[in-house]
Amino acid sequence: MRFTLVEELTPALEDSLWRLYQTEEWSKGCSLGDVQKMLSGNTLNLALVDEEEILAGYARVLSDGAFTAFLMDAIVAPAWRGAGLGRRLMDAALGHPEMRGVRQFQLYCAEELVPFYEQWGFTADLGDLCFMRRR
Repeated sequence: MRFTLVEELTPALEDSLWRLYQTEEWSKGCSLGDVQKMLSGNTLNLALVDEEEILAGYARVLSDGAFTAFLMDAIVAPAWRGAGLGRRLMDAALGHPEMRGVRQFQLYCAEELVPFYEQWGFTADLGDLCFMRRR
């Protein structure tokens, strides 16, 4: 199967992404409007689509273009997990021309995904930094 990387999501792909989000614990329950708002606020949207224009994977980046970029929501449709699409999304995000010169990439992930992200040099050793969240 051949997959194409796209940076602009059509309304049909937005709907597919919303449906994919409903399969994940961290994004279940979001609305299509939430997804559309999120898409418009990103620095970079990356989607992998198959030959029939069906969404197979997605990742997004928020960045100031110089100091920091946050890789977020890297997700592959369950039917395509293990086929190398996550690697393709990571390479596309980290190697994207708009991300050249960004000093540091950050992400957060489930513990079982740490070995996957370590392949690109990500580490859980934050030194004196502390991860914090406000809800």
